[in-house]
Parts: sequence; structure tokens; C-alpha cells
Amino acid sequence: MKKKVTAVFDIGKTNKKFFLFDKNYQEVYREYIRLEEIVDEDGYPTEDIEALVRWAKEVFDKMLDAPYYDIEALNFSCYGATLVHIDENGKVLTPVYNYTKPLPKEIYASFYDQYGPEDELSRVTGSLQLGMLNTGMQMYWLKYTRPEAFKRIKYSLHLPQYLSYVFTGVPVSEYTSIGCHTMLWDYGKKDYHPWVYQEGIDKKFPPIAAAEKIIDVKYKGKMLGMGIGIHDSSSALLPYVRSVKKKFILVSTGTWSIAMNPLSDQLLTKDDIRNNCINYMRIDGKPVKSARLFLGNEYRIQIAKLSKYFKVPDDYHKKVRFDQDTYFEIIKDFEHLFRWESFSDKNMPERTQIPFHKFEHAYHQLMVELVLLQTKSIEIASAGDKVEKLFVDGGFSDNDVYIQLLSHYQRNVQLMTTDSSLGSALGAAIVISGSKLEPKFLKENYATKRHVPFS
Repeated sequence: MKKKVTAVFDIGKTNKKFFLFDKNYQEVYREYIRLEEIVDEDGYPTEDIEALVRWAKEVFDKMLDAPYYDIEALNFSCYGATLVHIDENGKVLTPVYNYTKPLPKEIYASFYDQYGPEDELSRVTGSLQLGMLNTGMQMYWLKYTRPEAFKRIKYSLHLPQYLSYVFTGVPVSEYTSIGCHTMLWDYGKKDYHPWVYQEGIDKKFPPIAAAEKIIDVKYKGKMLGMGIGIHDSSSALLPYVRSVKKKFILVSTGTWSIAMNPLSDQLLTKDDIRNNCINYMRIDGKPVKSARLFLGNEYRIQIAKLSKYFKVPDDYHKKVRFDQDTYFEIIKDFEHLFRWESFSDKNMPERTQIPFHKFEHAYHQLMVELVLLQTKSIEIASAGDKVEKLFVDGGFSDNDVYIQLLSHYQRNVQLMTTDSSLGSALGAAIVISGSKLEPKFLKENYATKRHVPFS
């Protein structure tokens, strides 16, 4: 007898993954691919949308006929800040512009002259000035630099909703994609910001639907329930929101370390904006106050320098375990020794100083300084809320020195690490299931581990 499953495409910027989950949200199948980028009309690297669609259809059609699985539903979790513009026949009109593509300075000047001041616009939309990472700015840029293409657009779809459209033929917009650092959404009014209407950009977006929406589709002769897609950060947060009742912060670590506060009722303040806060969005439209830190990127830079300085292998840092005596030695006459390259901090010196004779000591010093910044980021995200739990997932969740130090500096909250490599994919499966999650869900599915501060 075939196992009934939910299929999910989890599309990252680098890895494109396909999963099958059973009724208990256990992974039963996975495959992935990396696709070569192509270039846009300016020669800038970008997503090969035709190759992505071709792969997605091939994989799904293959698994629909698989002898062991009975696919009942399909959904999509994708990286954000990416738009696919289609004409009235559903044909893709432009390249899928890369969110790292620089915007001309004159575009910013024109936009903020008309719709600024910048800090107030950022506050109400929960969006810092992030260039093409703001899909609203992508639309504004397209309107004034590619006017002929802009006029031909029937619909502009965020990537999760475009993939849903490929399989369903139904164009929709969705709250989490519209609301996550796009500069499109007014969180106070719970509607598009007035500038979106003034520019007529709202007309390029199809009606908005909630992420739980299911479209019944007859595909290859089989009736399937298909989701409309969800922003990957909102998707990864969903299992926590549905299974944790106490106020918590999720620190999602990787290249960026993002401290997310999903249970805050507060809108961003101007101080929050100055502290690099943005909003992500829950599936119910509520804001998720989030403080960003370029932690993983800075870690990579500094580790490369330390490895060269101490003449150790590039991966030597992975073997370093937390040593309490080393920590107390460093903290006794503590001073900041590292100068950062990814961001600025008032405590950093004019240049990096390495007074240590062993890599392990320098490494502990580096991690103390980074964790102090991480602690500040968590405090910014949780300001005004009494947080009882702190979850850490992603790349730093298995870094012993980072976790030991964080549990020490956050000793007033319960620190848990989670193994959530399936996070965004699992969230996409859960959101279209309509099921409630038990408090034990994280323990059973995410291998949660509690950490006790050292004395």
C-alpha cells in the first residue's frame, strides 16, 4: 500500500530541494540540485527560472508516478526578495533579477524625495533600505528604468507564488512574501503602503491570500491540494509559533544571524530601525520583529585570518571546544581586540590585535566578542517583552564555544538548540495541513537540546 505524503519544493538561492513528508511530518524522501546561474541584460548573475521550472516539473511528475508514495498535496517554500514578472499569457517577461544587484543612486534619490523621510518609511514598512532586497524598490526601479517591460506586466509574483502558479495556473499574492522586508506593506494600516497605490504598483499584484489557502487542482489526472507558497523565513518560524506557548526568540544562524521575536505586539520604532531591525511576517499577517547581525560572514573572515596567522588548517576551528579556564583568563582583564569588516561597532579597536600564542585562546576571544554582539541583537529583538525561551538553529547551533557562551550571557532564559535542517520545508507542509502541533513537536521533530549555563 502506498504511503500518503505531502510534497514540498524548498527553493534556496543555492540549493533547490524536493521533499516528501508523511502524516507525522517525517521526511520519507528528498532530492536536490544546484542550478547554474545565468545573467540578466546587464550581465549580472541571476536565477535561471526556466531551468528551475523544468527541474521542478520533472521531479514532481516522476514522484507522482512513484510506486511507494501517494502524493496528496504540494506546497512551496522559497527565498524572498525575488519577483517573476509575467504577461497576460503567463510568459515570463524579464530576467528574475538577483536581490544582490545594485540599484542606481538616482533611484534612491528620486524615491525618497517623493516618499521619505527614509527612517519613517522604514519604520512603518519594517524595511531598511536594502536595495533589491526590497521588492518594492525592485518594482519602482523597473517602472522607471524598464518602462516598456513594466507596462506589459500582467502580474508580478514573488517566487513561491510563481512556482505555485506554474502548477495551478492561479495567480495570487501571499502575505508573508508581501510583508517580509519589501517596503510594500504598512504594518500599522495592514495594507499596502500609500506609495504603492500612488505608483500604481498594486495593480501589478494579484489578490492577496493567506498561506493556508489550498487550490484543488486536477494534475495529470489526479486531484491534488496545492498551496500558494510561503516565504522561507516565515515558513521556518511556523513550527515554533504553533508549538511554543511562552514568549520566545528564535536565533536563526548562518551567514546572517537573525534574532526573531514572533510574539511581540509592538511596531518598530525609529531606534529599532537604527539598530538594524526589520520585520518578517507571520502567516496571520502579524509582524515578526527581527534584529540582524552579519555574524556568519564576519566569523568566516576572522577565522581565515586567524588560521593564517597561527598557521593551522582552515578547518581547525571546528575542533575547538569551550574551555572554562581559557574564558575566565580572557574575561579577567577583558578588552575588545577585533576590528570587524562586515559591520561597525563602537567598541572595536582601530586595528585587530592578537596578543595570544595559541589559536584556541584567540578563538575564545573572537567568540566572546561575537557572542556579546549576538546578545545585544537578542536584547534589541526582545525589548519590552519578557522572553522565557531562546531557540538557536542553523550553522552555529553545533558550535560548542558559541552555545556555551550564549547560555552564559543569556542565563535568565532557557536556551535550546534545534536541528532544523528541514525547517522551511517542514513549515510549508504544516501550513497547508491545517493541523495543530503539540508542545512536544519540536522535541520529536527537531531534536531540541537544552543547555545549562556554566558556573
